[in-house]
Amino acid sequence: METARKHSKKREAILGALCAAKDHPSAEMLYSRLKPQYPDLSLGTIYRNLAVFLGDGDIISVGTVAGQERYDADTSPHAHFICRRCGRVLDVELPALEDMDGAVERATGGRVAGHSLSFRGECAECLAKTAT
Repeated sequence: METARKHSKKREAILGALCAAKDHPSAEMLYSRLKPQYPDLSLGTIYRNLAVFLGDGDIISVGTVAGQERYDADTSPHAHFICRRCGRVLDVELPALEDMDGAVERATGGRVAGHSLSFRGECAECLAKTAT
């Protein structure tokens, strides 16, 4: 039986900020963005709600970048490119990703519940800075 979540303006604001973000923010990044609007917001509230959103499948974790876990509200099949210099996280659309779950299920006889694919390197902006 699914438990009903209590309505919370802070919870909605956290999820809304995450959905609007394209930079795959950390809890700390979300906290600094929302704190001016919600002065009584705590970092613990951010972390607790992110855990709920992860558990409910509303968001995914991109992984740890520069010591902070980063999050994405786009749960559709896609990969990420993580710049090891500046920490930028970019979405990468790969059409073959949609077929990967089926291929893994056929190869293992199991059922895929999700996957994560990340590439690491230097982003175009960091490469351009190096070239100049």
